[in-house]
Amino acid sequence: MNFADRGVVVTGAARGIGAAIAQALHQAGARVVIADLPGSRASEVAASLNATRSGSAWAVEADVSSYQGNHDLIDAAEEHLGQVELFFANAGVGLGTDLSTSEQDWDTAFAINVHAHRWVAARLLPGWLERGEGYFASTASAAGLLSQIGSAPYSVTKHAAVAFAEWLSITYGDQGLRVSCLCPQGVNTAMLTPNDGGGFGAATDVVRAAGRVLEPDEVAATVLDALGDERFLILPHPEVHDYVVRRATDHDRWLAGMRKLQARVMGR
Repeated sequence: MNFADRGVVVTGAARGIGAAIAQALHQAGARVVIADLPGSRASEVAASLNATRSGSAWAVEADVSSYQGNHDLIDAAEEHLGQVELFFANAGVGLGTDLSTSEQDWDTAFAINVHAHRWVAARLLPGWLERGEGYFASTASAAGLLSQIGSAPYSVTKHAAVAFAEWLSITYGDQGLRVSCLCPQGVNTAMLTPNDGGGFGAATDVVRAAGRVLEPDEVAATVLDALGDERFLILPHPEVHDYVVRRATDHDRWLAGMRKLQARVMGR
């Protein structure tokens, strides 16, 4: 994909991976809607982008945990961009632990990590198919290809996010839709910082033990390259590919290894 003058929406873009992706796409020439919750730093991110290219970035307050919130976001984005040509569903939450997790946290995890993706796709897909082109990208996680030790809601919803992205590509890939799915391991964001809203708790230690923790800018550089090539799977941590192969070739051994990692890191 050529990003010059493309209309792009990035959710969860006020900080972390989302802000870095929005900045990278803007630097590549895109016009970008910075979408995030009310009271976030979305306006600051948009202002910093407009300082380098006036009238090319807009902050939109959006709560993607509801059907209406996603539709309102797209309405606002189309007012600024005309057409949304790339939608990057980056917003996500890391809630819950084991089966004692509250129903509210399960519902929130599914709403933001999965349902928001399908609500957006259902709204944008008719126009994309009519024009013969469109791009849907999502941030899942290595937990969506493997599993997240410590958080059942996160692991289950991220698996679902990967599956939904795959389904979109299979179903509409021959009709002009391009789909990419970002699956990093540890990234230095608030999600890994319990005192800053991170939701993993003790599972954070597992994430940090699994491999190098990348900076958001490093992830964004990988994303930009992958979107440019229109690759489906985006793996900022290359070792995740090897883990996926091991899991596929000997599932029982992989599960045993994950239990050993859990015992070592979490004292179980």
